[in-house]
Amino acid sequence: MSKWKKAIILLAILLAIILSFIGGQTFSKYISEVKGSGIAEVARWSFKVNGQTEEVQSINLASTCNNETLTGNKIAPGTEGAFNIVIDGNDSDVGIDYKIDFENETSKPQNLKFIYNDVEYDSITKLENDLSGTINANDEEKTKTLTINWKWDYETGANENEILANDKIDTQNAQNIVNYGFDVVVSGTQVMPNA
Repeated sequence: MSKWKKAIILLAILLAIILSFIGGQTFSKYISEVKGSGIAEVARWSFKVNGQTEEVQSINLASTCNNETLTGNKIAPGTEGAFNIVIDGNDSDVGIDYKIDFENETSKPQNLKFIYNDVEYDSITKLENDLSGTINANDEEKTKTLTINWKWDYETGANENEILANDKIDTQNAQNIVNYGFDVVVSGTQVMPNA
């Protein structure tokens, strides 16, 4: 290969390099990258019943009455009392729909009655529908106290025959029932947020 051919090839390569450098600069663009992060604070959930989060303390009807005529913390005709179910949503950032169910009611004395909001019920399970409600997220007071009264009248009936018949029922209940029991199940569900 001659000197001139080598010089022309070398010059052509050098010219191609210079043109690609100059041409590459004219077709470049600005690129910037800005990084950020997404964050959302998760609302707290807190639901307590009678100060507990897992299991409600036992409700002993006999311990809710003050009657010195009975021994051994028992109930009988002529006794009455009340107990509270306290629902606490104070530490929750969301609204709470609450519902109270009474399950496994066994051996209830027939004339034992429950009272809630001045309405009388023959069975504790019959007042379940009236023991539900909502604690809204923006409520100033996020504690609900539900007071349930109970009574076992000394005499039940409107006339002498009804009283006599109910006295017999009370006597049979006292002979056959050792323990009256029920389970309390309080459930809390987050209120669906509005769109």
